[in-house]
Amino acid sequence: METFKKLKQYYWPYKHYFFFSMFFLLFVTAITVVYPIILQLTIDEVIINQKYDLIMLLSLSVVGIMVVKGIATFVHQYSGDLFGIKSVYSMRNALYEKLQVLPFRYYDNAKTGDLMSRLTADVESFRFFLSFGFSELFRFILMLAICFTVMFYYSVPLTFATMISLPFLFIAVYKFDRAVHPAFRGIRKSFGKLNTNVQENLSGINTVKSLSREEFQKGKFNDSNADYKDQMIFTSNIWAKYFPLMEFLGNVCVIALLSYGGYLVIQGSLQPGELVAFYSLVGYILYPIMSLGFTINMFSQSKASGERLLEILEAKEDITNPEEAYEPKRIIGGVEFKNVTLRYAGDDYAALKDINFKVEPGKTIGLIGSTGSGKTSITQLITRFYEPVAGEVLIDGKNVKEYDLKALRSNIGFVHQESFLFSSTIKANIAYGRPDASMEEIIAAAKSADAHQFIIELPDGYDTVLGERGLGLSGGQKQRLAIARSLCLDPSILIFDDATSAVDMETEFKIQGALRYVMKGRTTFIIAHRISSLKHADEILVFEKGEIVERGKHEDLLQNGGPYERIFNIQFKDQQAVLQGNRG
Repeated sequence: METFKKLKQYYWPYKHYFFFSMFFLLFVTAITVVYPIILQLTIDEVIINQKYDLIMLLSLSVVGIMVVKGIATFVHQYSGDLFGIKSVYSMRNALYEKLQVLPFRYYDNAKTGDLMSRLTADVESFRFFLSFGFSELFRFILMLAICFTVMFYYSVPLTFATMISLPFLFIAVYKFDRAVHPAFRGIRKSFGKLNTNVQENLSGINTVKSLSREEFQKGKFNDSNADYKDQMIFTSNIWAKYFPLMEFLGNVCVIALLSYGGYLVIQGSLQPGELVAFYSLVGYILYPIMSLGFTINMFSQSKASGERLLEILEAKEDITNPEEAYEPKRIIGGVEFKNVTLRYAGDDYAALKDINFKVEPGKTIGLIGSTGSGKTSITQLITRFYEPVAGEVLIDGKNVKEYDLKALRSNIGFVHQESFLFSSTIKANIAYGRPDASMEEIIAAAKSADAHQFIIELPDGYDTVLGERGLGLSGGQKQRLAIARSLCLDPSILIFDDATSAVDMETEFKIQGALRYVMKGRTTFIIAHRISSLKHADEILVFEKGEIVERGKHEDLLQNGGPYERIFNIQFKDQQAVLQGNRG
């Protein structure tokens, strides 16, 4: 029950629904046991002793009991459903909130399809047990207690004779639980992988089709689907082994009852009606014991699901607000790196090694280097998406760890290389980081990103609803909207991570012209592979293997004979020579 104890905070606030449901379940169970007693009276008193005047009373009793049982069953089931539904509503919100605060490091290895599976299938499995599993366990205990009480009242020897095989039945049920729980955990993991394959394929369908890899994706899905099928078959084998055994042991109880009970009736120490009632009571006992396998099945599934949910809920939040976080209304924009070293989880090498530089407020810094050289890592430390293993990152003289995360990031406009747009209107996408922005501010941001013209040419203009991930727009249009979204924040620090890579040279020139006006008074970091994007920077940092190997202005770096000049020559001077040399 350790899993349920850890998740108690999500369902215990709604315990009144649970107890209300259990209270009416007590009525339902007690009323159910009354039926065999009425049957016994009908046989022994009405039929054998010919007390026909009891027929009307017994008939009315049955009708009254059915009405009361129907009402009690409704209240019991409705309250139980409310308990489960309200509990998982709270849990699902907590899971989603947790996913919002988990650091980038967590998502480096997480798979979207698996996370979606946990928030849907696993949460629903846990809800099903809260709504029905707990009540079934309680019903099982109540039914055994009430039935055995009545059975002992009728005949103590016959009750003990009936109980001969019950210990073996309980042992079988226990072994079934031990075997089926790991199997259900395997099913949940396999289902998560299956979801991941579907999600990746649908998200990258353009790439799949353009490279004619449909057959490969079919094979990949078939492998995941086959694993899920094998996990299901393995679990079915466990069911197939244990359920016939449990049914056999239950039938042993019935045989013992009929054999010894029939003997007691012949001897005259037990009435025929009492034997029939006894048979009904044994059925009431055997059914919950047999269905205990189903209940354990629900319990095992919910336990496996609960463990997967706890993996999210208990994931370590490495990046959190300090107790007395610094919350400036506006950051000035001074940035300094002091002996900063960064190593990503699972990597043996450092992404950044002993980085030192200082940027005065309002200055523009260009970052250039080969892929994986550490350019983007610099900007992710400024926004505190990651934290260095050594050294300090300072903004306005304060360590970024001292800042309130929301206050810090709301002052930094970040345009990623891959532009993500939400399935909403263009207006809502631009104002996403600042929902209270006026229409004039939204349009001004769009103009600065050279996006206004193509937006107003759309049928619904700024009210145009975008498809999933900006479907329907070109790569350059999506990137310009992402730039507009960043500018709408009115940030003190701007970060462009190869933000104009998806636009043509002419559009890039227009955007750069508009951005130079916007960048005035803001500290700006420009990551680019094109020297044309950053040659106007106040200082350019050249990275190689996580280290700054050159720094200075564009004109000065062209005289060093270093990596920057080599990049410049490849892009602007000796490109044809290089291409001819490659052909040779």
